[in-house]
Amino acid sequence: MSTKLNGDLQARLGGKLAEIGRQVFLQKEYGFDPEKLDAFLQRAIEGRFNDGMKWTRDADGVIYFTVVSNGKTGEEWIVHLNGKGLPVGSYAQSVLRHKNFKPTKAGTVHQIGVIPGKLFSDNDRITKNIRGNAKKRKMTDPHAEVACLIRDMFSDEEIKEMGLDWIITMHEPIPDSDGNPVVLGTNRYNDYRLFACHGNPDRRWSGGGGFAFSVPQVGAQA
Repeated sequence: MSTKLNGDLQARLGGKLAEIGRQVFLQKEYGFDPEKLDAFLQRAIEGRFNDGMKWTRDADGVIYFTVVSNGKTGEEWIVHLNGKGLPVGSYAQSVLRHKNFKPTKAGTVHQIGVIPGKLFSDNDRITKNIRGNAKKRKMTDPHAEVACLIRDMFSDEEIKEMGLDWIITMHEPIPDSDGNPVVLGTNRYNDYRLFACHGNPDRRWSGGGGFAFSVPQVGAQA
């Protein structure tokens, strides 16, 4: 299917192509992997824009991907993630050890949509509003293990490429060791790469992250 180009879009595309040309031909060194650039440009020529990507993004900026359960228990996740150099915070560990954290059967597919926090104003970026927005998108609460699967699947650099600092998995809150209802989150820059944070409805969030929910079909949304 072809799409008619307007003047503004042509100008933007032309500018980006010119910048690639400048970097490749007018400088003595290219700051990235030229072989990867060559393969990427070939895919672009053929219209294969999502090849090799672990996620897709829709017009609203919502990110979609699929994770698959490996059946690990909470205790196994603690050992696994810590062993990969992805430290699990103490409160997150207490959640993973809680009786309410029950893994799904190995091979269970979780189709996930991540709503970026930047889609909300600072005043509206509150848990109950975020859940309300997800409901309008026909999203539902994910399983708590999705937080671990996200942390295991994506590197810090890949989360950065998504334009995010952290991803909160908006599962039904589970009590931590202090008895507070919390949800699990992944981040790419703090001491703890899997952490727990309060899941109360009136919590206000910063705009640098995203919020993960379950979606019926990734392909239908992306």
